[in-house]
Amino acid sequence: RPPSGRTNFLVLGVAGENHSGGDLTDSIIFVSLENQTGKTLVLSLPRDIWIAPLRAKLNSVYHYEGMEETKKAVGEILGQKIDYSLVIDFNLITKMVDFLDGVEVTVERTFDDFKYPLVGKENDLCNGDKEFKCRYETISFKAGEQWMDSETALKYVRSRHGTNGEGSDFARSARQEKVITAIRAKILSLETLTNPQKIKDLINTLGKSIDTDISVKDAAEFYKLSKDKVMTYSIILDDSILFHPSPADYGGSYVLISQDDDFSIINEYIKKVFSEDEKAYEASSSARTR
Repeated sequence: RPPSGRTNFLVLGVAGENHSGGDLTDSIIFVSLENQTGKTLVLSLPRDIWIAPLRAKLNSVYHYEGMEETKKAVGEILGQKIDYSLVIDFNLITKMVDFLDGVEVTVERTFDDFKYPLVGKENDLCNGDKEFKCRYETISFKAGEQWMDSETALKYVRSRHGTNGEGSDFARSARQEKVITAIRAKILSLETLTNPQKIKDLINTLGKSIDTDISVKDAAEFYKLSKDKVMTYSIILDDSILFHPSPADYGGSYVLISQDDDFSIINEYIKKVFSEDEKAYEASSSARTR
């Protein structure tokens, strides 16, 4: 039987080669596995959180300082020790969705993004157009259940300028979680897991796009524990947790800072989430035994 307590993971998503800022971590996800119950918490962190000692935003720590410093920074924000890490190239999303022949994703609300960047056009002068419109395309999504191919899924998770409240870092994190959940559900489907060739191809696909310190043996054990019990939470942007100060005080950058000096508010928030989850599990266990 596994020991009591939690095993914590840090998952970083990077744009990868052929993209500007290829190793900036646009997706930062904390995953916590309760060792004995198998319940898994998935929590997305805003990439614009300001790390005062480094004078940098959270999404650039990996770029400048590497994985160990990133694990340390996230650990201090959340008040949790990070045991394992994964760095995932965003190209993996397209590979995975192609491998799965598309995924079903529930789009929360309709939105448009009129400034979705076109790959290869980042430095195009657009024949003197001061708004550089040739560098972008317009993408649109309608609310409801949608089948997405790899190109559509990637645009859905990377959009940064969406209307209808979808332009925030928090909305973007929520969309990333939706696609990850859709991929996970299809991978765990009977159709995939009972096909030896699909499993072999899946391993080959994952291996080329993930850098991790998790062994294959450990990954298999974690999978057995958590495969049916994922729970998702997100840090909510409000005046009690995070707020964005004047960019003028941070070199013109849009940043998020904690209301305190040491992230103690966020630390307490995470403790509360864990405590409530444990109480709910104990109550349900007690009801089952009666």
